[in-house]
Amino acid sequence: MASEPVNVSEFEALAKKALPKMYFDFYAGGAEDEYTLKDNEEAYQRITIRPRVLVDVSRIDTSTSILGYPISSPIMVAPSALHKLANPEGELATARASAASNTIMILSFSSSYNVEEVAASCDAVRFFQLYVYRGRHIAANLVERAERSGYKAIVLTVDCPRLGRREADIRNRMIVPKLKNVEGFVSNDVDAGGGSNLEAYANSTFDPTLSWKDVAWLKSITSLPILLKGILTHEDALKAVEVGAAGVVVSNHGARQLDYSPATITVVEEVVRAVKGKIPVIVDGGVRRGTDVFKALALGAQAVLVGRPIIYGLAAKGEQGVKQVIQMLKDEFELTMALAGCTSLKDITRKHVRTERDRFQSML
Repeated sequence: MASEPVNVSEFEALAKKALPKMYFDFYAGGAEDEYTLKDNEEAYQRITIRPRVLVDVSRIDTSTSILGYPISSPIMVAPSALHKLANPEGELATARASAASNTIMILSFSSSYNVEEVAASCDAVRFFQLYVYRGRHIAANLVERAERSGYKAIVLTVDCPRLGRREADIRNRMIVPKLKNVEGFVSNDVDAGGGSNLEAYANSTFDPTLSWKDVAWLKSITSLPILLKGILTHEDALKAVEVGAAGVVVSNHGARQLDYSPATITVVEEVVRAVKGKIPVIVDGGVRRGTDVFKALALGAQAVLVGRPIIYGLAAKGEQGVKQVIQMLKDEFELTMALAGCTSLKDITRKHVRTERDRFQSML
């Protein structure tokens, strides 16, 4: 019998065994040279922790809240597409595991089950991730359905006017299954010209005219708070506050869009400084350890989103695998807090970490 995984990264190998190559590559791959894909993880490894000792850490509280909704730890489930390719239960299993873990799942626009089916699967706080298609009525319809189904926020992905060049999908001639949320609106029967059907579909449907003024349009059709996902600069963080975003997600789309964009953890501070505490900053990309969660919070993020490890857990062991991944990260995070001398999230400060920039400045 294969040994049980002892950390989150070990689920990746299990998922690779469990999945057809086309599907594993779809989940695991990044854009072009995959420089940013590697750097998302490696950038965390270049940050060290400055622990404080002789603190009473007999009680550790990892709980926090996002937009006023309490969660058991600052570890949330990122929106990722087509969970049914990983497991027949798909997003229903992920939703149940997230609810059991007392955290927030952001359901992907490109989910294998629709907003209503996931809402009916279990009782939990959930957010809905939105892409805007050329036909604005599709986004309006989905936002209205999400609100009616009890989703608590809209997470607008803002870094996808066109799909990034994902070469594994082109090589594998990835075929996108029917997207349940847009059934009856859009056909995915597009000519891929011998390449990725996903890329051809995305580029025929995504709205490349989407701009800052459209956040006002989105706010006009929903009472839900809107978070902007895909912010990587001080300038765009300022704009997000200006247009009334309820929060931002520092994200490079899991390194699937623009290769050689910065690793997300390296720009968290820049974004945090720009928003000046007016709105929460969440970060995704490359989180594989509880120490990563601690580092993100020390740099000013309020929570992290976890994407690929959730999929790998789902592919390897279904709902139980997703729960294990979340629990492993939470347990490691709690241990990191204890060993760094922090008993609650408010104890985690910028002084607890040392970045490359800090090391560089200390040499000047």
